[in-house]
Amino acid sequence: MKTFEAASQEVEVNGETVLSVVAGLSFGADRARRVLASHGIEDPQPGAWFPQQRWLDAFREIAGTLGPNTLYAIGLRIPDRALFPEGPASMEEALAAIDTAYRMNHRGGPIGSYRFQALGPRCGRVVCDNPYPSDFDRGLIMAVAERHKPRGSTPEVTLEPDLPTRKTGGETCTFRVTW
Repeated sequence: MKTFEAASQEVEVNGETVLSVVAGLSFGADRARRVLASHGIEDPQPGAWFPQQRWLDAFREIAGTLGPNTLYAIGLRIPDRALFPEGPASMEEALAAIDTAYRMNHRGGPIGSYRFQALGPRCGRVVCDNPYPSDFDRGLIMAVAERHKPRGSTPEVTLEPDLPTRKTGGETCTFRVTW
């Protein structure tokens, strides 16, 4: 999927997810709400639904003005606000549950996916086939990994260097996760 382009105008994102922008922007909630409002998302509330394209337009503005570190910070906040399945027992289950959470927070048409594949002990990959920026996805994956890491481990999330990336015009991004 192309970054910042919804696959369908019918796709919506819930208010819980939108509020992660308000929580993740370092310059304050009021300014975050102004950016969202400038794209037609006013007063986001849990349980409300908004056109995904408007949400992606706000992301595009944030990416253009504040850069990749801010997108990463927003991704880190997604599990704090968005709906997630209850109680994955392992790192592998938690990384696989990102796709379930994605589907809980989006509706109305083709949204893409997050596909987890175990590669070995304490290693896997997540293929992100969605319209969100790569740095946002990296933050989301890192947040999930940090919450579900085994005691004494330090998760790392890096782009697979030899696989397609949306940063270089690809349709997907693939992240290697180690812990």
